Amino acid sequence: MEKICFVCTGNTCRSIMAERLLKKQLKDAHITNIKVFSKGLRAKGDNIAENAKKVLKSLGALSSNRKSIKLGKIDKDMLYIAMNENMLKYIQSSNVITMKNLIGHDIDDPYGQSEDVYMKTALEIMEANDKLIEIIKRWRKQ
Repeated sequence: MEKICFVCTGNTCRSIMAERLLKKQLKDAHITNIKVFSKGLRAKGDNIAENAKKVLKSLGALSSNRKSIKLGKIDKDMLYIAMNENMLKYIQSSNVITMKNLIGHDIDDPYGQSEDVYMKTALEIMEANDKLIEIIKRWRKQ
């Protein structure tokens, strides 16, 4: 069983969207046995952002409330994916990459911005997830 955890700042926008979008994309690609999580470096138990919920719903992903979860103990068997390179110094794991590794740029934080900005962020995340799924498929063929 592979495990993936997306990490952002507060776990109310980017990482939770990435988690829920990847779950949908994996299901659509008929890929099983992967557990997907998300956490925040400074999560405080806040609910998912309203615009994140709206965008997730419009993209057919789970859009229900969930409290943010703070990144705690590192799981040595988990692949961590940080939304930007600045987060690397806070994730003490040899199993960490960034969105920049997948799509060539960081994912900006849409917190407090318009639904259109959240949609742009979600589409960038889906592009990165597509790259991740390609890697998973190649790895599983070996």
